Amino acid sequence: MTKKDLLLGKIRSGAPLTSRQQLSLCLLLSYPAIIAQLSSVLMQYIDTAMVGHLGAAAGASIGLVSTCMWLLGGFCMAATSGFSVQVAHRIGANDFAGARDVLRQGLLCALLFSVAIALAGAAVSGPLPRWLGGGEDICGDASRYFLLVSLFIPAMQIDWMCAAMLQASGEMRIPSLLNINMCLLDVGFNYLFIYVLDMGVTGAALGTGLAEVITALLMLYFLSVRSPELNLRQERGSFRPTRPVLGKAWGISGPMALQNILMRGAYIASTVIVAPLGTIAIASNSFAVTAESFCYMPGYGIADAATTLVGQSVGAGRKPLATRFAWTTTLLGMAVMTFLAGIMYAFAPGIMGMLTPDGEVVRLGSEVLRIEAFAETGYAASIVAYGAFVGAGDTRWPSVMNFGSMWVVRILPAIFLTRIYGLKGVWLAMAVELTFRGTIFLIRLIRGRWLKGIL
Repeated sequence: MTKKDLLLGKIRSGAPLTSRQQLSLCLLLSYPAIIAQLSSVLMQYIDTAMVGHLGAAAGASIGLVSTCMWLLGGFCMAATSGFSVQVAHRIGANDFAGARDVLRQGLLCALLFSVAIALAGAAVSGPLPRWLGGGEDICGDASRYFLLVSLFIPAMQIDWMCAAMLQASGEMRIPSLLNINMCLLDVGFNYLFIYVLDMGVTGAALGTGLAEVITALLMLYFLSVRSPELNLRQERGSFRPTRPVLGKAWGISGPMALQNILMRGAYIASTVIVAPLGTIAIASNSFAVTAESFCYMPGYGIADAATTLVGQSVGAGRKPLATRFAWTTTLLGMAVMTFLAGIMYAFAPGIMGMLTPDGEVVRLGSEVLRIEAFAETGYAASIVAYGAFVGAGDTRWPSVMNFGSMWVVRILPAIFLTRIYGLKGVWLAMAVELTFRGTIFLIRLIRGRWLKGIL
C-alpha cells in the first residue's frame, strides 16, 4: 500500500492522525488534482492561442458563448457531485458494496441527464449568439461552436463523473494522468482540424470534443475495471435508480443546480454588459478569463482534495477531523493562489501575448488581469471552502451565498462601472466581489454550521 492509502485507511478505521500526517495527506491528494487542473488550463491556453491566431473575431465568437457553455457544464458538475459525495461517505464508512451501488446509479443517471442537456444546447445554438448581443461578424462561428460543444456534453459528463468517483475513493493520480493525455490529444486534433483541414473555430470544437470522448472512455475503463474500491466486476448489481440514492443526490445536487442557473445567469449578464463594448473588449475579456484560469484552476484541484477528505471523514463519523481537513486545504489553496496571483500580475502582458498576437487585446487584457490579481486570495477561500462544504453534503446555504454575492456585489455595480471605465469596470466589480465572497465563506467555515446536523 502507498503512503496515501495507509493514511486514508486511518480515516476509515478511526485511527488518529497527527497534524503532520493530515498535512501530508492533503498534499498527496492535492498535487495530482492540481496537475489535472493545470493540464485543463493548458488545454484552454492551447485552444485559445490556436483560435487567437485566427484573429480577434474568432476569439470573440468563442468568448461570446463561453458563459453559456459554463451554464450547461455546471448542470453536469452538479449532477456529478450528488452521487460522488455519497460514494465518498460510503467509502469513509468502509461500505464499498454500497459505494459501487451508488456508482452504478450515478453513471446511468448522468448519461441520461447529459443527453437531455446536449439536446437543449443544440436546440438553442442557432439564435443564441444574437440573444447575447453578438455582431454579424461573429454569430455564425459562435453558433457552430456552441452546437458542436453541446453535442459532446455526454462525453464530458461521463469523464467528469468517472473522475469524481475515482477522486472520491482517494485515487487522484489516474484522473490527473488522463487529463494530461487529453491535453496532448487536444493539441493534435486541434492542429489537424484548425490548420491542416482549415476548419477554424469549428475545428477547435471538434478537436476538443474528440479528445474528450477518448478520455471519457479511458476514465470509464479505469473506474469500472481497474479501481480496487469501485470496479464493477466484483459483484453484479442493478443500474436502476433507487429512491434513497436519488433523494440524497437531489439534496446535494438540487441547490448546486439552482446555484448554477443563477450564477451562470450572472456570467451571461456580464457577457451582455461587455458585448456592446465591441469586438476588442469581448476578445480581451475572453482571453483574460482564460489567462486567469492559470491562478484559480489549481484552487479547484485543492477543492477536489477537500471534498474527498471531508467526505470520507464525514462517512467515518469524524467531525473534528473533517473540520481540520477543511481548514488545512482552504489555507493551502489560499497560499497557492496568492503565489500564482503574483506571477500573473508580473507577467500579465506575456501571458496575454501567448494567447493572441493582437496588440490592443494584449494591452486591455493585461490591465484587467492585474486588477484581478488582488482578488485571488479571497477567490481561493471561496473555492476550497466550498469544496469542503460539498464533501459534508452542505450545499444549500453556500449556494445562496454564491448567488447573493455574484448578483448584488458584482453584477449591479458592474452595470454602472462599465459606463465609466469600460471593460476595466467589469473586472473591478469582479475583484471586489470575489474578495467579499471569500470573506463570507471563511466566516461560515469558522462558525462550523456547515457540519451542523451532518454527524
